[in-house]
Amino acid sequence: MNATSQQHPRAIRDLLDSPARYYFFTGKGGVGKTSIASSTALALADAGKRVLLISTDPASNLDEVLGLELSREPRPVPGCDGLSALNIDPEAVASEYREKVVGPMRGVLPEAALKAMEEQLSGACTMEIAAFDEFTGYLGDDATGEFDVIVFDTAPTGHTLRLMALSQAWTNFLDDNTSGNSCLGPLAGLEKQRQAYAEAVEVLKDARRTAVFLVSRANKSPLKEARRTWKEFTDLGIKNQSLILNGWYAPDETHRDDPVAKRWLERQNAAMATEAAFIDSLPLFRTPLIPGNLMGADSLRAFYQGAKAQAPAAVETTPAPVPDLPELGRLADQLAPAGRGVIMTMGKGGVGKTTVAAALALALADSGAKVRLSTTDPSAHIADAVGDKADIPLTVERIDPKAETAAYMEEVLATQGADMDAENRALLEEDLRSPCTEEIAVFRAFARTVAKGEDEFVVLDTAPTGHTLLLLDATQSYHRELGRQTRSTQHAEDVEKLLPRLRDPDFTHVLLVTLPEATPVHEAAALQADLRRAEIEPHAWIVNQSLAAADTREPLLAARGRAENPYIHEVVEENPGKPVYLIPWSPAEPTGTDGLRELAGHPPNPITHPKTQP
Repeated sequence: MNATSQQHPRAIRDLLDSPARYYFFTGKGGVGKTSIASSTALALADAGKRVLLISTDPASNLDEVLGLELSREPRPVPGCDGLSALNIDPEAVASEYREKVVGPMRGVLPEAALKAMEEQLSGACTMEIAAFDEFTGYLGDDATGEFDVIVFDTAPTGHTLRLMALSQAWTNFLDDNTSGNSCLGPLAGLEKQRQAYAEAVEVLKDARRTAVFLVSRANKSPLKEARRTWKEFTDLGIKNQSLILNGWYAPDETHRDDPVAKRWLERQNAAMATEAAFIDSLPLFRTPLIPGNLMGADSLRAFYQGAKAQAPAAVETTPAPVPDLPELGRLADQLAPAGRGVIMTMGKGGVGKTTVAAALALALADSGAKVRLSTTDPSAHIADAVGDKADIPLTVERIDPKAETAAYMEEVLATQGADMDAENRALLEEDLRSPCTEEIAVFRAFARTVAKGEDEFVVLDTAPTGHTLLLLDATQSYHRELGRQTRSTQHAEDVEKLLPRLRDPDFTHVLLVTLPEATPVHEAAALQADLRRAEIEPHAWIVNQSLAAADTREPLLAARGRAENPYIHEVVEENPGKPVYLIPWSPAEPTGTDGLRELAGHPPNPITHPKTQP
């Protein structure tokens, strides 16, 4: 383990000792939640349990891990007796939710009124409440009585916290609301779910029925995220938590002096020392770093049983050649002459969007450009990436949901509510207390931030894939919702021009960030297709943290590097004519100005930024 930690970690096969009916696996994107949830579900099934594995992640890769095309209905997993799986599809459940609300009114209300209701129910908030509506159905025996255990592979942490907190938020709103309306339309449908939502929260709190596992890696950022999640779950009354450290690295003894192996181990030990108190506060499980991807039942079983993960020393350790691709600094050099515009990093959670965005922003600023670095990600790690150096030559901000919501509510009450009598103003205040108001306020701030690209570079670290698509798809419905709640035109132009700005390739440059692994690459390819359907053409691909490009000879790390090559080639070959940039694995944590400049391979300009020089 590590000298700073006092407890001995258990293997994940010991999770089978839990008497829980519900297993929840959550954590920062990219830490391995799906692999661990899938292998645990398979092990439970092999032990004779009837198991249902459910993904609540809008960007789920459960299909790829299991080798099975999933839907909203449970499907048996081939070769895994007793195991079934499904994906909660937010778009499909939102469509059904809209029809559940609007359907009874067909033939009763005029067509114009029905259309207005459908438009009102087209935002991301409707999608989230509808997904939670379906989620709660699996926390009872009515939908899952045929199964002994339900395993949830949950979305990246920010989304999961919203999902779990939503029950309490809507229960409180229903208690206080007397108007019968909300941003979701009539409250009758929600009122019927009140009991289900209350019961869902109680199930999550009950240690006799539910076990929550915080999945992390032994790196500073995911461990910090796990600690934040632990606190927020605890504040919700969910105290039945354990920590799983995935991808634990133990180097081959004959290659401990390999530079990459030494730095990998140093980073792992430093992260463990920093978070030792948190790690020791929870039951701890640990899994080994493995040479390749976990795909299919055989690899999942071997992983769960703790099969030896090290690559044999006799195996060839020389990495296979990788394509000659430019580093990130070259992209900054190409974009800098424009002096303005929006740059968005997008991709699956955990691929390094935040650090890539921060490194690119700093490289642009070092070239003399005026740069604003911002984020729409609810997990918001921008400040951690940049560090606390006072001389950093760019503006760093984040869209703060609480502050934006308060400002939006104040503005609505000052405009639309200004001339209202006491009764109507009270109804407006009730409407504004709904959870949807935060979504609207954050969206408006997103449009406002994009508009700043007219005068400077705006580098946006966007939320994980599912969130981002919801945000982009919601443009027109949010514009209508803004008009419903307020007469203010303060930000109407920013919202009106948002889609045209995002679709303008000279103004907006979307960068698809991926790791050189199967799921992140395929997820980014799917995202590219979705963006094209929205008439947004990505500018370039960035393959991040490549061990193949790091020239390591340590057997396990070299094996992981060789396993990357097919996916690096796939990105290049499937995107002819589109720029692809390759970032080698970082020997230091890519944080702070020094780490970000090393990541980009882009030293500061001594003329424009003399203070940043040693």
